[in-house]
Amino acid sequence: MKTTLNLDDHLLRLAKESAAERGVTLTQVVEEALSAAVLPRVRTAAFRLRWTPVAGDAPPRVDVADRVALYDRMEEPR
Repeated sequence: MKTTLNLDDHLLRLAKESAAERGVTLTQVVEEALSAAVLPRVRTAAFRLRWTPVAGDAPPRVDVADRVALYDRMEEPR
């Protein structure tokens, strides 16, 4: 469908540059932007960390109350 729009000169220049850089038409750039603005967004499920505790018989390798020891342990190469 054809239509007439009054666009800000600077915005139109940027859209034309974007189209040229991507090797697509100005129409495609405008359609993508318009789609992003008006179509419903697909909601993705929120990330949820699944924590799996592991029982261990070994004592902790660092005193968690000792901040310096914790930092030293975190910086050790694996």
